[in-house]
Amino acid sequence: MRVFTCVGTLEAMMTCIYDAWEWALSHGHDQMRLQIEPVRQYTLFDTYVHVEADEEKAKSVIRSICTKISVDAYVSVYYATLYEQDVLDEIYRFLRYGFRHGSSVMYQLAEPVVMRMMQIQRAVGNEAHLLREFTRFDCISDAVYVSHLEPKSDVIYLVARHFADRMPSEAWMIIDDGRKTAAVHAPDEEIMLRELTDDEFDRLRYTEQGDDYQILWKTFFDRIAIQQRINRECQRNHFPQWMRKHATEFREEYREA
Repeated sequence: MRVFTCVGTLEAMMTCIYDAWEWALSHGHDQMRLQIEPVRQYTLFDTYVHVEADEEKAKSVIRSICTKISVDAYVSVYYATLYEQDVLDEIYRFLRYGFRHGSSVMYQLAEPVVMRMMQIQRAVGNEAHLLREFTRFDCISDAVYVSHLEPKSDVIYLVARHFADRMPSEAWMIIDDGRKTAAVHAPDEEIMLRELTDDEFDRLRYTEQGDDYQILWKTFFDRIAIQQRINRECQRNHFPQWMRKHATEFREEYREA
């Protein structure tokens, strides 16, 4: 068995699919699999091949998905590349099936590989939707707004697109604390994704300044509730606890903990 491995970026994963497919044409698709690095446990009789990202190969794979299957199929694949778990091999199996059946593959939900992709897309989309609702910004020097998130999947770009549409003339950053990456938005510019150095991350890690708007929001959150109707279980369903760490209205609870 040959195992093709790569880092977890879109470009690297598409390149890995390209190289794996090229090898499989002469050796068989069932004789290989794909895996995201780092590889935590190597197997004894498998051959591991590291694949470096290649822009042209990645573009070729994306173009093939869009033209030979559909744009909707590429959207599903893109969401799957953001998923919290390693599903690169499942993406590959989905594409094998998709290239055989064309655009109709998106309606063949009885097929396990198709249903799996739909489940992943729904999970990533739901997480991005929740985080758009619960993102809280702190204002730091020079009117720059910073938000910290700890998403399970790599969805900060999906979240950032929402705020780029609603805050186009503001300077802000959305930081993924777990991955140490940031979506950076300058006024009236496009979003830029970048990895943070340890020094940059430490400097941006604690940015809360405390202002009148935060006080107003906390007061509103506390006063609007009807004590007799508080339902903690329902609240957790709509606002999961793992998302509350950086939310202004819950921040004191996590400090005390």
